[in-house]
Amino acid sequence: MSSPKRTVLITGCSDGGMGSALALSFHKANWRVLTSARNLTKTTAVSAAGIETLQLDTLSASSIASAVSRVTELTGGTLNCIVHNAGAGFTMPLSDVDVAQAKELFDLNVFSIITVTQAFLPLLRNAAPDALLVIHTSGSSQTAGMLPFAGVYNASKAAAAALAETFRIELAPFGIRTVNLLTGAVSTNFGANRVVNPTLPADSMYAIAREEAQVVMDNTCVPDASDAAQWAEQVVADLSRRKPAYWIWRGKLVTPVWLAGFLPVGALDFVMGGITGLSAMEKRIREVLRGEKDKAV
Repeated sequence: MSSPKRTVLITGCSDGGMGSALALSFHKANWRVLTSARNLTKTTAVSAAGIETLQLDTLSASSIASAVSRVTELTGGTLNCIVHNAGAGFTMPLSDVDVAQAKELFDLNVFSIITVTQAFLPLLRNAAPDALLVIHTSGSSQTAGMLPFAGVYNASKAAAAALAETFRIELAPFGIRTVNLLTGAVSTNFGANRVVNPTLPADSMYAIAREEAQVVMDNTCVPDASDAAQWAEQVVADLSRRKPAYWIWRGKLVTPVWLAGFLPVGALDFVMGGITGLSAMEKRIREVLRGEKDKAV
């Protein structure tokens, strides 16, 4: 007699994103997959694969409650895994950040993890000890230099990583295993879904090197980033183990980011500066400031 399929709920499964790629890979690995998104018209890829979808706006209490009712109805009140994937990017130098917009990003990338987890905890507890809480963070949560000019995003992912560590300790007695999924550079439409249009303000202190600074702001996707389908296949294999690692590192550049944790602060600045374009911007700023100083003399 075959064992029943494990059920996974994934948030943020719009077409072209990592959530959609994860859903397709979980489906291929014979999990029962429940995908969710705020706008279901953007979930054509998972729907075409025959994957069940439900509406879930992680910022809406009523939407979360409706999703819990629907998942309870579909599964009989048991959920083996929830993957917190819903989120957005934010690109802007900290000196130019609109704090109100930054708070909106934290609501999505951080606080929604708490509210959605709280709502689905009864279903996860019913699946214990075969229950997983997966929080999708980023390599930049550990080394912010991986994404310069993304300080607000980096901070939100660092906060999410802190939540993962706390949930890991607090939920362990109830048979729920918490995993921090630290992703590097993956080729998706993530850059197009940023909260803020990454255009440098006219009065920015970086305007003296506007062209070079704009390259840094646009460089959220690393050249030769990991293929989303391949990344998702690796992640699903990791999560399908009997006891997945507490921290899972996948995606382009995660190895140097992991190594950075053992090196002195700033040891990889030169390497990442070349990849992101930050070094060229710094050079241009120094040239302009030196020229202004020479004129003043």
